[in-house]
Amino acid sequence: MPITKELTIRLEDRPATLGKVCQALAERKVNILAFQALPAEGNSVVRFVVDNPATAKKALDNQGLSYTEMDVAQVKLSHRPGELARAASRLGEANININYAYGGVDPSTNAPLMIFGVTEAEKAAAILDRTAAAA
Repeated sequence: MPITKELTIRLEDRPATLGKVCQALAERKVNILAFQALPAEGNSVVRFVVDNPATAKKALDNQGLSYTEMDVAQVKLSHRPGELARAASRLGEANININYAYGGVDPSTNAPLMIFGVTEAEKAAAILDRTAAAA
C-alpha cells in the first residue's frame, strides 16, 4: 500500500472549531479518508488523510490555519479478527516503532484503512503491503 500525506493541525479545544474545518474541506469537495483528534495542552491535535491534499491545504490556508504535512504508511486491512495484530507485529519484527495509528475507510471498497505514523514510512509501507497481500 502507498505512502500517503497526512495533514496535522492544532485547534483551540472549544465547540465548533472542528466542525468549521471539516465544513471548509467539504465545501471544496475534499473527502476525509482517515481522522484522529487528541487533546494536547488546552488544544486539539487533529491529524487526517484526505483524497486531495493540495485542495485541502488551500482550504486550510483560507481558514488561516497552519498545518504540517508528513508521510505516513497506509494499508487496507481485511475486516476480520487479528489483521491489525498481524500488521503491527510485522512492523515490530522489522524494528519499526509505531508512534501513533488511526483508522478510516477506503472510499472505493469500504475496506478498513489504517494509517501508521512511523519514522520509516517507506519501509513500513512496503512491509504492510506484503502483509496485506499475504492475507
